[in-house]
Amino acid sequence: MIDLRSDTITRPTPEMRRAMYEAEVGDAVFGDDPTVNALEARTAEILGKEAAAYMPSGTMTNQVALRAHTEPGDEIIIEEQGHVYYYEGGAPAALSGVMCRLV
Repeated sequence: MIDLRSDTITRPTPEMRRAMYEAEVGDAVFGDDPTVNALEARTAEILGKEAAAYMPSGTMTNQVALRAHTEPGDEIIIEEQGHVYYYEGGAPAALSGVMCRLV
């Protein structure tokens, strides 16, 4: 069984390493990474959206979502063991200016 809980737990198989080594690469910042471009295009197609954005971590995705859906000074309601609160420290306050209300 492959454990996909985290990129720090999963160890790549030889086949995964070979695929990474052989992958066509580019700079995603400049829109030059064909793999990222294909992933974003396919995701947008599957979801019926105009575009999609690849984010390399769940933490980044969480923080972008908070910033997109809140304004500085807002409060978010979150379970006391919620990942954003428990593992991402002060990121909601530091990056979005929001406070966490634990339930």
